[in-house]
Amino acid sequence: MKKLPGMTPFWERFPDVAARETRGVIVSPPQNPQPGDLPSDTYVFGEFYCDDPACDCRRVLFHVWSHDRPNIVLATINYGWESEAFYTQWMHGDREAAREIRDASLDPLNPQSEWSPLLLNLFQKIVLADPAYIARLARRYEMFKDGSRKCPTEKRKL
Repeated sequence: MKKLPGMTPFWERFPDVAARETRGVIVSPPQNPQPGDLPSDTYVFGEFYCDDPACDCRRVLFHVWSHDRPNIVLATINYGWESEAFYTQWMHGDREAAREIRDASLDPLNPQSEWSPLLLNLFQKIVLADPAYIARLARRYEMFKDGSRKCPTEKRKL
């Protein structure tokens, strides 16, 4: 998997935690398939965090890939768990950009595919519906920024 400028994969610093706890979503074949449905597959959400020690962006970029094809990025999603006001200040008053970070958005500077909008929708409806996972992202950000090799005790959750 290619490194993103200014971002480092979580699994590079914490491979054991990432191996146990990287989020994946299984999409089963729909009962009434429609054109444009997301293909049946397991989609993996690999986390990247900012590696600038002076930055406090409190966000994560996800590369989304098929479990069977980990070298093909299907979507890059930008997400921040803090308030819209936090990101508005961080973005120097740009409320629209702050809203996009807070609500999750496709990152315009990184790889996307024809499936990106559907994967973003899946992320927003399924992944972000789990408050414990959002709290986990904030803890992982702190782990990453602290440079700590200690990992919090977390239950495995795919």
